Amino acid sequence: MPPVTMLIIGAGGRGTAYAEYVAKHPDEAKVVGVAEPRDFYRDRLARAHGIPKGNVFDDWRAAAQRPRLADAVLICTQDAMHADPAIAFAGKGYHVLLEKPMAPNEADCRRVAEAVRKTKVLFAVCHVMRYTDYTQRLKSLITSGLIGDVVGLQHLEPVGYWHQAHSFVRGNWGNEGRSSPMLMSKSCHDMDWIRYIVGAPCRRVSSFGSLYHFCKEHQPAGAADRCLDCSVEVRCPYSAKKIYLGRLARGETWWPLDVVTPDMTVEGVTQALRTGPYGLCVYACDNDVVDNQVVAMDFDGGRSATFTMIAFNPASDRKTRVFGTLGQLQGDGRMIEHFDFLTDKTEVIDTLDPEAAASGHGGGDYRLMQAFTASVATGDASKILSGAQETLESHQMVFAAERSRCENRVVDLPPAS
Repeated sequence: MPPVTMLIIGAGGRGTAYAEYVAKHPDEAKVVGVAEPRDFYRDRLARAHGIPKGNVFDDWRAAAQRPRLADAVLICTQDAMHADPAIAFAGKGYHVLLEKPMAPNEADCRRVAEAVRKTKVLFAVCHVMRYTDYTQRLKSLITSGLIGDVVGLQHLEPVGYWHQAHSFVRGNWGNEGRSSPMLMSKSCHDMDWIRYIVGAPCRRVSSFGSLYHFCKEHQPAGAADRCLDCSVEVRCPYSAKKIYLGRLARGETWWPLDVVTPDMTVEGVTQALRTGPYGLCVYACDNDVVDNQVVAMDFDGGRSATFTMIAFNPASDRKTRVFGTLGQLQGDGRMIEHFDFLTDKTEVIDTLDPEAAASGHGGGDYRLMQAFTASVATGDASKILSGAQETLESHQMVFAAERSRCENRVVDLPPAS
């Protein structure tokens, strides 16, 4: 069977990460084209995969105008740039792997889902948390009846103080107008995962949240608008010098530093902090997304779930408790702890697969690419766990939660279609 050929739209962090899977599995897949407006990232990916010059584009529209040049397209653009290329490439007959979210608004999500339905192409959204070995083991334990009927679930996403500052204050996802609300850009993974684990439609949601800390009124006295110019920077945990130059000093030249600049020298990083958004004081940015949010969900059958997203912690794996009538499961993305009500005994299960886990997101990046590639190669859509309808349903939970937060009311969801 020949390798699945792939066109990558967006050669930033996500596009590069998925392309790394291809590089490690040349018998399964091959990158044959790339579209990316930034010269450095476009040329780097093209060189790494030996892409012919005729298949290297600085705009996805130019690639979409060509006759179909690959079996599948991986769309890894910014949030607001997902719907149009997804629809265009599906219309050309490409099988589509789309970075989450499907789109930052409900109308575009429905446009994408309708395009996939009409064209009948294989389609997956990068809800990588569904695909991890940890999730699949947790799901199988629940399905087996090990803890009886699931009655409730608690899920925590500890974003991390520096990650919030990097991505959701200074970075690409700090402003709703440029991206989407925090619950969509960061936590649609989690809302989708909760829906998958509970295994029933969500009927209503309530949510509260705020931008509590990262705003002008919390800027310390005497602080400057750039960390390089700030006399109180050494006392600030969110200092760009601490976060970025500190990582460079430790030899950590991967994410998040590689988002700041491709020039991994002291001079290069310093220049980026001097002129770019990642050197701004966290209290002097144009960010408006929340730094804390809770969501309460009511599912079919009287089951409930709560989700907490909060910035103020060391970045770590998500934490989950699933409460059943016969026992409890508690997990952290790798280890699952089972407590049995009948025996009062605890069992610990380790789900780590070193090869998969090395890919990122607890192995989700690896397993997603493995599943999508196999689906395209065989035409077997059952390997895809995050299709258009599944994603539309969990995205509707996010949209409802945002309406609840902004309008201070409980919001009902439409019946699952």
